[in-house]
Amino acid sequence: MTQTSLPPITTQAAPPENQFVPESQAPHSWSADFLQEVTALTKRLFIQLRRRPTTLIAGVLQPLMWLLLFGALFSGLPKGLVGDDQTYVQFLAAGIVVFTAFSSALNSGLPMLFDREFGFLNRILVAPLVSRFSIIVASAIFIMALSMVQTAAIVSVSGFMGAGLPSLSGLLVMSLILMLLIVDFTMLSLGLAFAMPGHQEMLAFIFLVNLPLMFSSTALAPLAFMPTWLQWIASLNPLSWAIEPIRYVYSHATWAWHSVIFTAPWGDMTMLEAAIALGAFGVLVGFFIRGTLRRGIA
Repeated sequence: MTQTSLPPITTQAAPPENQFVPESQAPHSWSADFLQEVTALTKRLFIQLRRRPTTLIAGVLQPLMWLLLFGALFSGLPKGLVGDDQTYVQFLAAGIVVFTAFSSALNSGLPMLFDREFGFLNRILVAPLVSRFSIIVASAIFIMALSMVQTAAIVSVSGFMGAGLPSLSGLLVMSLILMLLIVDFTMLSLGLAFAMPGHQEMLAFIFLVNLPLMFSSTALAPLAFMPTWLQWIASLNPLSWAIEPIRYVYSHATWAWHSVIFTAPWGDMTMLEAAIALGAFGVLVGFFIRGTLRRGIA
């Protein structure tokens, strides 16, 4: 009778509770990963800006030149001609602030378009991102930071030119309005960056709409100076919805959300209605570009 030997039974010791787990294997929350992606992509944009500082320098100097030249050109206008005992520099400062933020947001799609043309966007898209929406959020954060630097320079210089400074609550309103405007036109620009065949077409579109949108707003002249047909266009221009609240807090130490900021041919618009209109415009832009963005970053 033969005996068969069984293999020895071995027991594996359980790992200690305080065993080190590599960071790559540690669980991460979705929000932490998303924040890390946004931070890395935003840092990349700031590194590009540091390597090409002329973009920031030109972005600050151009609106200051507008403010200085237009302010000097119309400095002889009687005080109060543009409303509420304002000088033209006080009137112009709000328009230049908004136009600067608008221009930066409208150009925000160009880096994305260049990444797409040179193939770098494909490298980002093949990375294991938890959400490709972080690409859009990073662009919006970068443009907001850039616009705030430009706004601080304009507000400071206009203060030295006699425009004064808004109150603390007025500065908060200014930041909120500019944030809404930047988000609106950043989404539009990113949508165009994926819809346009190349950067030449994108630049042509920017040059086509940039100045006409400014001249058809209340940036340089009040509604009362315009013919009726232009009053309708200016009162429905999103730039006017951002300019007038900022202009109001410039000229009024106290304000309220129900304060009437301008009278249009179709009726009065209050501070709150202007903010809601900017938010609704952003929702409308997002609705129309959602398919383009989805295809672009799919």
